[in-house]
Amino acid sequence: MTQSPATPLPPPKERRRLREAGSLTQAQVAARVGVTRETVRKWENGRTTPLGRRREAYARLLAELARDTADSPVRTKTPPAPAPEPAPESEPAPAPEAPPAPSPEPALEPDVPAPALTPAQAFDALYAFCAPALVRQAFLLTGRRELARESVERAFQLAWQRWPEVAVDRDPAGWVRATAYEYALSPWHRFRPRHRHPEAPPADASDRALLDVLLHLPPPHRRTLLLYDGVGLDLPETAAETEASTRAAANRLLRAREAVAARLPELSDPTELTRRLAELAATERLRAARPPVVRTASERRARFWTRAAIAFTVALIGTTALTLRTAPRQYEPPVPSGETVQGVPPRVAPGPLSEAERELRSKLREETVSGPQRLVPQGG
Repeated sequence: MTQSPATPLPPPKERRRLREAGSLTQAQVAARVGVTRETVRKWENGRTTPLGRRREAYARLLAELARDTADSPVRTKTPPAPAPEPAPESEPAPAPEAPPAPSPEPALEPDVPAPALTPAQAFDALYAFCAPALVRQAFLLTGRRELARESVERAFQLAWQRWPEVAVDRDPAGWVRATAYEYALSPWHRFRPRHRHPEAPPADASDRALLDVLLHLPPPHRRTLLLYDGVGLDLPETAAETEASTRAAANRLLRAREAVAARLPELSDPTELTRRLAELAATERLRAARPPVVRTASERRARFWTRAAIAFTVALIGTTALTLRTAPRQYEPPVPSGETVQGVPPRVAPGPLSEAERELRSKLREETVSGPQRLVPQGG
């Protein structure tokens, strides 16, 4: 019976539980439904929901797994007691012994939820799941092994600093992948002395040719090609991660494929291109640091920037206080410089007194302080 599209599918966690209970891998489920393993992983993570015929096939498969799980025995039965052996004819047959009491069946224990992971354990699980593949992807983006490892470690350091935000994200792996890609494709790396000289290319000639074609693509086209043909994202997800419209992402993908096919015609088939990208990434033995090392480096970096911010704030407060202490409280305008007034002769310094001037000075000093006597008019 075909499931109606209106009938909801089991929750994402139940889908994964049914697959594991049926001892099936994601690749086996993908082969039975007719999709890729990456699509099955997204269905089980809740990122996407199947539609149309794929939804019906997936629903039938989950229903079969649910029936198989329900029909499987969950109780253990006690084996029947062996029949007593017949006694010899010369001896009377002994009385049959009472059958042993059946052992009590084990009670079914309720499902006990697994203990919740600590933030460090959840981070380590995400790092162990994503870091190896991200390092290889970053190598395809940059062509540099050290920069690839540094990009992934820096992305996970930032994720640990923002773990409350990353832990509740719908796709923590996508969050870290986008951060690592942004850091790897930053144009500022060209000014670093350690990145001015190219690294040794791969040993195989075909790998060198493919890597050279990738590195000559514009960074947006290279990133779109890697996400779509390398990682296996669909077009809307690729557009969302590259912060572009679906039409722009499709144009970038077509141009990138045309550029690759122009130089390597054997890779004009997208399936062959996907296989060669996986082989090129797998040939490089790139290892990321261990999760505790990344967490420790992230905490150390966070402490350094926190202390730097505190020191800068204290220095700014001290400078402001010193300025307020030493600044004048009243504004005094500066005295303007003198200017020459037209039409007024310059002032001449007095020279030595003559004899007549000295006599006049002596006479004035001998007069009374109040000055000379007034002339009083007298009547005639």
